[in-house]
Amino acid sequence: MFTKNYNDLALAILRIGTSAMMLTHGIPKISRLFADEVQFMDFLGLGATTSLTMALIGEVIAPIFIIFGFRTKLAAIFPIATMLVAFFFVHLDDPFGKQEKALLFLMTYLVIFLAGPGKFSIDSK
Repeated sequence: MFTKNYNDLALAILRIGTSAMMLTHGIPKISRLFADEVQFMDFLGLGATTSLTMALIGEVIAPIFIIFGFRTKLAAIFPIATMLVAFFFVHLDDPFGKQEKALLFLMTYLVIFLAGPGKFSIDSK
């Protein structure tokens, strides 16, 4: 019945859909970077500005690369790290309903990292 392999299409849907959703979390944070005083969690002692910049790389820059399938495996490392921080530093004491989003993004980006972008990507050209 289903003899056609749709793995590459599935990877494209996963890659593009997840990254588009991640952008909805990252883009609103961009304006914080240009505020008079940056208000953001300083999770590694590097300062709020550095922490926010790292989060923006994981939630905006890397997802854009992943949407196009450009340097996908390398780019996936950044949202993976960001979601590990979100889970272990930001939401660890929250109820599971709050933790769930970070875990879902984490698992999805792990799959993207392990499986790669598929043939519908710049990486495959």
